Amino acid sequence: MKTYVIGDLQGCHDQALAILDRIRAHAAADGVAEPAILFAGDLINRGPDSLSTLRHVRKLAMASGGLVDSVLGNHDLHLLAVAYGIRPEHKSDTLAEILHAPDRDELIDWIRQRPLAIRVKDHVLVHAGLLPQWTAAQAMALAGEVQDMLRGDGIAEFLAEMYGNQPAQWSDDLRGADRLRCIINAMTRLRFCTADGVMDFKMKESGTADPSTGLMPWFEVPGRRSAQETVIFGHWSALGLRLEPKLISLDSGCVWGGQLSAVCLEDRSLLQVQCPEFQQSAAKAAKPG
Repeated sequence: MKTYVIGDLQGCHDQALAILDRIRAHAAADGVAEPAILFAGDLINRGPDSLSTLRHVRKLAMASGGLVDSVLGNHDLHLLAVAYGIRPEHKSDTLAEILHAPDRDELIDWIRQRPLAIRVKDHVLVHAGLLPQWTAAQAMALAGEVQDMLRGDGIAEFLAEMYGNQPAQWSDDLRGADRLRCIINAMTRLRFCTADGVMDFKMKESGTADPSTGLMPWFEVPGRRSAQETVIFGHWSALGLRLEPKLISLDSGCVWGGQLSAVCLEDRSLLQVQCPEFQQSAAKAAKPG
């Protein structure tokens, strides 16, 4: 078996099809007819064809017998909030076709059933990051708490309490909406935090922080408890592609005119598709998020 993880699609359907073709060819060269394929979240929004992208990934997943899946990203959660009437669409959103599609309900239901984190072998896949206080096992259990709420009958009430930057620091004593909001913010929005794990949500357009701020990339926090397992994430196009022994960063800015990247977990093969310039003009009014 070979397992491939693909970075943020954000509605770039043509590039999604191209990278999937590359993956199948790469796997077939090693005699693997049906590789496992995971997506790092943010399947939709900002790009030119969110509806076709979501439909295609859902179709693949439903036909795969569990071999294809995606974690939830902040844009995927935003779609849920808009669909349930909790948040308005942003000017830079490309969600209207999904919201008015004849299969809207099926697409929305599939999104809300997706996991917040996936553990595969000695890897943990999450859209944004893990707080330094969490072990990988704890992170998976916390992700499960959020998943139960998204999949339950009280999803609208949950989404209404999901937004906000507080609490910015994890405590095992957190309960209720504060607890779930902290988990979601870490797993779908985190980039920088302090050595004590206080999250910052202001810095988006850089891969580094001024040391005087006390901030650092979440994965550089000394003593991070998940450091023994490889964490795979997207979300951070300003950081870009990074393949390190215990870290894989996969958002190489497809929607911004960069590349769409995928990595094979077994041998660290990197597959990429260049995104054409029209992708830049389609999204130039929006900022990474």
